[in-house]
Amino acid sequence: MNLQLRPWQQQALQKAIAWLVQKRVDRHFLINAAPGAGKTLAACAIAQTLIELGEIERVIVVAPRSEIVSQWADDFRRVSGRHMGKVTARDGDIGELGIDVCATWAAIQGLQPELQAVCRAARVLVICDEHHHAAIEAAWGDSADSAFTDASFVLVLSGTPIRSDGAQSIWLAYDDAGAIDQPEEGTYTLTYGDAVDLGYCRPVTFHRHQGRFSVDLEGGHSVQVSGHQKATLPPDLARIPGLQTALDFYRLARTPQFERDGETPLLSGYQATMLEWGSAKLSDLRHRMPDAGGLVIAPSIEMAEYMVDLIEQIEGERPLLVHSQLAHPESRIRAFRNTDKRWLVSVAMVSEGVDIKRLRVLVYLPNALTELAFRQAIGRVVRTAGHDDDTRAYVVMPSFATLETFARRVENEMSLAARVASGEPKSKRCPACGHECALGERRCAKCGHEFPVGPQRLKSCGDCGALNPVTATACHACGASFTQSFSLTLDEALRAGAIVRGMDIDESEVLAAEEIAPAVRNLILKSGDSRLVKILQTLPDESWARLRKILVAH
Repeated sequence: MNLQLRPWQQQALQKAIAWLVQKRVDRHFLINAAPGAGKTLAACAIAQTLIELGEIERVIVVAPRSEIVSQWADDFRRVSGRHMGKVTARDGDIGELGIDVCATWAAIQGLQPELQAVCRAARVLVICDEHHHAAIEAAWGDSADSAFTDASFVLVLSGTPIRSDGAQSIWLAYDDAGAIDQPEEGTYTLTYGDAVDLGYCRPVTFHRHQGRFSVDLEGGHSVQVSGHQKATLPPDLARIPGLQTALDFYRLARTPQFERDGETPLLSGYQATMLEWGSAKLSDLRHRMPDAGGLVIAPSIEMAEYMVDLIEQIEGERPLLVHSQLAHPESRIRAFRNTDKRWLVSVAMVSEGVDIKRLRVLVYLPNALTELAFRQAIGRVVRTAGHDDDTRAYVVMPSFATLETFARRVENEMSLAARVASGEPKSKRCPACGHECALGERRCAKCGHEFPVGPQRLKSCGDCGALNPVTATACHACGASFTQSFSLTLDEALRAGAIVRGMDIDESEVLAAEEIAPAVRNLILKSGDSRLVKILQTLPDESWARLRKILVAH
């Protein structure tokens, strides 16, 4: 094996072989390492070593999505020199292929008999990536447990092993409090803080984007809403069903704001100011890393398309959009990875496992507010580009309690030095000769190369009128904190809704669907019925209230 492993990967390899081969206490080994630290290569190295020792003959990899499955096939070939075929439920008998295979978690349901046959006919290592997908008594967990009962070894990988719904995952032991209780000898753990201190991941700086919404209501009333201030409604309005929910800060933060024509995104709106900050930060980073990229995680297809239009207005370049309703989304992600395009806007497609090393800025405005999803998203922008990569990762997110709690936990994992180190670049590297130049220089002092100058984005202080960089959190002249106010009418506050699978779903239906979605999802997954699970995967959550209405009516 010619692969140069990182020290932690070498340690994980040695520990796994000692547990699985020398002690043989249990066939399961857990690698719990931070997203971006290199779990895939560590697992491939363990597989290759087991092959060389004659302990296994075949390898089966299970990963969340098709794009990640493709990454596994490429990395496995690079490490082992062996071809790994991508299979789906339509492939039928895979035993005759006689090769290592990889598949998505969803495909396991349709391949149970074939996978069982492979594990009975040969000595097999199963690698389970993003293991939180395999909940006990849920369809995917049950399918995997049944398919791999006779596997020789199971390598469990996760950077976020605890599921957001509290359900336990197959093959792992849990204590009474619901925490993983896997034997220490059968586990290798690398926290995000460890990965940062060892130089495997970039330190992350969180920009908690403040905003205050002034919402005009009927009867001349106006209420103020911020991430730390709920709306106080007059008594006559407090009785209106759903109004308090509609005035939730995070819901308002996900509400598009348009010019008076109702079609042009408002450049002074809340999301626009988030993107302005992210755009300026990305431009700064590109002085040190010319191909640095930014990722926007949007809550819905409608909002993703809106943010694409905003970025085009701000920068003059239209970003790449990827979501499940577009043809060949994996090809779009691959195209972004291999270009120097600035922005990728995604809806639930670039959240876990996807490796795009040049991503450095994340604008985070998701639908799901779970710590698991939060940490997975951050993992997209912390990957290092090599030993000389001295850039920092930035996350732009709404300033409110839930996300701030998650961010503090991540920050607290980093050492004090990593937390207090300034995220602002002090110099820029000349692309012609590599000389370190002062950030404000127009030409390289060594070779005379002229640095491109982009438009300088400024904002004025509401207290003293001084101009400040768009990324400033306080006025340089008077010290006033920047908390912009955004004006909405009640119609705008309630307008979000959703457009899914060709259906235009109004906000009331979306609200109702969000209330029932968790319970419906859990019931279907626990049923183990593959046909119902397929419906679950096909029919978006936002449409479930409409489906319930139709069923009740008939």
